[in-house]
Amino acid sequence: VQFVESGGGLVQPGGSLRLSCAASGRLFSSSDVGWYRQAPGKQRELVAGIYTTGRTYNTDSVKGRFTISRDNARNTVYLQMNSLEPEDTAVYYCNIWGGIIVDWGQGTQVTVSS
Repeated sequence: VQFVESGGGLVQPGGSLRLSCAASGRLFSSSDVGWYRQAPGKQRELVAGIYTTGRTYNTDSVKGRFTISRDNARNTVYLQMNSLEPEDTAVYYCNIWGGIIVDWGQGTQVTVSS
């Protein structure tokens, strides 16, 4: 499986963005997938994950603000981000969650600033 992220940009605090992650390969529908982010000077961290069943997991830092979803017919995972904060500024990536991580894509930059 390979992933290509898109949808990032510059947004003001309190704004919203919707990220997309397009997957190639036949294993997508049988894979749990996560959105990760890496802020400048920090390690990459998990933001949210979605199981093949559609059940989701959010880290405490984004709970109530971010929603992960998937469309297996389109081989795509989404991350709806609301009430964005400057601390959410990072490069966002998607990858396998809970299994063997595949090569990281280029990610998509999200910048939250007034």
